Order: sequence, then C-alpha cells, then structure tokens
Amino acid sequence: MENTLGQSAPGAPTETTGYTSYVAVGDSFTEGMCDDLLPDGQYRGWADRVADRLAAEQPAGAFRYANLAVRGKLIGQIHDEQLATAAAMRAELVTLAGGLNDVLRPRCDIARVEDLLGRSAGALRATGATVVLFTSTDPTRRMAGSARLLPAILRMKGFVHELGQDPGIAVVDLFSAPCFDDRRLWAEDRLHLAPEGHRRVAEAVLEALGRPAAFDWRAPLPAAAPPRRAEKLAADARWARTHLGPWIGRRLTGRSSGDGRPPKRAELLPYEG
Repeated sequence: MENTLGQSAPGAPTETTGYTSYVAVGDSFTEGMCDDLLPDGQYRGWADRVADRLAAEQPAGAFRYANLAVRGKLIGQIHDEQLATAAAMRAELVTLAGGLNDVLRPRCDIARVEDLLGRSAGALRATGATVVLFTSTDPTRRMAGSARLLPAILRMKGFVHELGQDPGIAVVDLFSAPCFDDRRLWAEDRLHLAPEGHRRVAEAVLEALGRPAAFDWRAPLPAAAPPRRAEKLAADARWARTHLGPWIGRRLTGRSSGDGRPPKRAELLPYEG
C-alpha cells in the first residue's frame, strides 16, 4: 500500500485511528454491483463491508455512512454530481474510485480523467478527510481483447501512486494482486466483482487503513480444473449475448445503466450494519 501507515503525519490512517464517518464516492465498483443482495434489493458491495467493520469499532449509533455511488458514471459525472455533496458532509474518511468507465470508451481523454480525479482527491483532502484511492485490476490477464486498455490503465496506475505521496491518501493497489486474474472473483458480466471479489477489496481497504488483517486478500483461490472448450465457448457466447451486446447498445445510443438512478445511500446517517 502507498500511504504512511502507522505514522503520525496529519491525516494519515493508523492502526489506532477510529473513523466515525465515511462517504463512498464512485461508480458501479463502489455501488457494489453483483455482490450479494440486501433485503432492500440493493447490492451489498465492498464499501458496505468496510462500513460494517468500521461501525463495529464505535459505540452503537456513533458511526455514520453515505454511499453516493451510481453505476455507469464517468469521472466527469462523479466530479460534478458527487464531489460537492461528499465534501459538504466533511466525513473523516472518503473512498474515491472512478475513471475506468472512461477508459473503457474509445478515444478516452486520459489527461482529462487524471485532471478530474486529481482535483477530486485534492478537494476531499482539503476537508481534512483521509482519502482512499484505487488502481484498476489488470484486465489483460483474464479478458481477451482488453490489451488496448492497458496503456491507459498503466498511466492511471502511475498517476494514482503519485497522488498517494500525500500522507493522507491511501492507495489500494489492485493491479498488483494476481488473485484478481481469477475469473471466479468476477461476476458473469466480467466487469463487476463477484461476492468474493468484494470481500477481498473490502479487506484491502481496511488493510490500507491500518486494520489488522482478517485474512490474506491477495491469496489465490484453491486450484480448479479449467473449463472444457465447449463450456468456455458456451460461456463466451452467453456473455456476448447477455452483457456485451447491451453494453455496446448503450454506448451507441448515449445511454447509461445509471441513468435516473439515485445514489445508493444519499445521506450521511447513522449506520450499524
């Protein structure tokens, strides 16, 4: 991890730092898509899992949590629609993830993505919050045809690590964790994490905040027999029909899966898990 864990620099997370308020900012990754469903029909997600652990450290009712994330959002939308609200909440902890939806699109202006992400992180740090940022996983190790994304992902990785030189910013480096090469950590759509993936990202965030490890989130899953060729071809065809086709259709028509959706948890309210 990239921050100064366990040190006393202003804003830096330490093992003894207790957070009483947390705001999650981002897109479908932070909304929690494809994790287990909650009773209200929403996905649980790694951010809720982090909130569960942090709330358990505080007296009942003392921990507050908001999740402003909406699936499908580009970094410009995250900046314009979520940042001011998050900053106004003045939470002690903010997680900020965004930009990958931009990278997935042809002709992505990566310099603009970096500018908006950097300005967003700076604005949140200016409130006194500890900020957690993320590097993307490496899609080329599990998804055919994703090599075109790698230059932008690597550039973003370097940029996020530069931002992580601020002692109040923690970087969760998912790119360097080979466990995420395993398709079993991903949902059928191949873009969103499965429950086990969300569980591991939550543990990675808590580790970056100085919490003792509950398990090794980087550890590989037990070995499994590779799928037979016929099974793989059938899965690829199902994925293209069910997920890739609709995704392309939304891009061609300028629609987003998040159009009209409210934030997952729009207010910073007491949370007990």
